[in-house]
Amino acid sequence: MHAEGLLVRGGELKIKEMEVQCYLFVLLGSTLFVDKSRDRLRPAINLFLKDHRRLADYAWGAGALAYLYRQLGVATRAGSKGLCGCLTLLQAWIYEYFPLFRPSQLPQSPDAPRASSWISPRLPGGDEARQRLVRYRQLLDELSADDVTWTPYGRDGHTDIPRSLYTGPIRFSDIAEGYDPSRCLRQFGYRQIIPAAMTVPHDQYRPASGSSYIVFWDPWVNQLWDNVAARRLELDFASRPCEHPSEIVEEYVDWFLTRSHPRITHPTDGEPQPRPLLVHQVSYDFLLFFQISKTFVIYSNIDFYFYS
Repeated sequence: MHAEGLLVRGGELKIKEMEVQCYLFVLLGSTLFVDKSRDRLRPAINLFLKDHRRLADYAWGAGALAYLYRQLGVATRAGSKGLCGCLTLLQAWIYEYFPLFRPSQLPQSPDAPRASSWISPRLPGGDEARQRLVRYRQLLDELSADDVTWTPYGRDGHTDIPRSLYTGPIRFSDIAEGYDPSRCLRQFGYRQIIPAAMTVPHDQYRPASGSSYIVFWDPWVNQLWDNVAARRLELDFASRPCEHPSEIVEEYVDWFLTRSHPRITHPTDGEPQPRPLLVHQVSYDFLLFFQISKTFVIYSNIDFYFYS
């Protein structure tokens, strides 16, 4: 963003600065940091807009991703209804990795935003919406590794965006969530291994009423983002390139199933019945995303190309 071009010299300078600040405040609050208040915006956004010359210094992609992670976690609370955050990012990630759920796509130039190529599907209502929900759940429970596009941006995207291999918390204002690329190595074209333990918050507070919660991190965590070189995952040291796109170490499945919910449809709900899968076909880690499980929010990643 370059606000300088919107400013004028002379007596109107201060007014124009305020206009630009208000415009960006509304823009960010209605796109990257959306909440459920409809016509209200988070005051924290305004703290980053006071000096328009620093706008390009902020990692807006990382901030939006951290905010979305938190909202996915909030959505798992029993008293929560709906989902907020940058849902355009969420939908685009689904379309890129899961061909079964893709809408039609328009041709576009390589320089255009990838998300703009997808044609929004018609939203059903009533019985049609419920039937589609049941069908989507069945598709997810029947999903195999062959139904996933593991590297939609190619195997070398991390070389163009080195920060995508950063390991540690990402944050927006008072929100900080874990980001660990070793938990989704197949997105980089590498065999999935059992990842090491993540940096975790030292405390959290969940009110008895309401769906929100607060996470407390140690002060030193704030410095990790500024030391990317020391916090960068070395892929060749952690694993090796995949021989097939969904390759994993054998013990990974047992490790993962003790930390996740592998099915969406309850066994008493009828079809689909569990079916045997080869080890390399198991893609439960992606099923977990659609369940919006807190396990996924803490321990996995969404599209790393959204990073600044």
